[in-house]
Amino acid sequence: MNKLELITKLAEEQGLSRAQSKNVVNLFFNHLSDALINGDRVEIRGLCSFKVKEYDSYTGRNPKSGEIVTVKPKRLPFFKVGTELKERVDRGE
Repeated sequence: MNKLELITKLAEEQGLSRAQSKNVVNLFFNHLSDALINGDRVEIRGLCSFKVKEYDSYTGRNPKSGEIVTVKPKRLPFFKVGTELKERVDRGE
């Protein structure tokens, strides 16, 4: 399912216009992104949690040239599946 399919499904099931549904989905993703940018942890009980992992700088190698390069420190979002979702997928619900 992609974002457009989610918007369509929400509009159909909740009796909203596509514009209203699009606003709800965008609001959710924008607030989720803002929280992660601020370093907050986001937890949706039973579904998943998101947090930001910070990685230090390290020395790597360019696979094409073999040249040694320094990789800058970075922050990346990390997704962890919730127990209920894991069990539902396993059972095929």
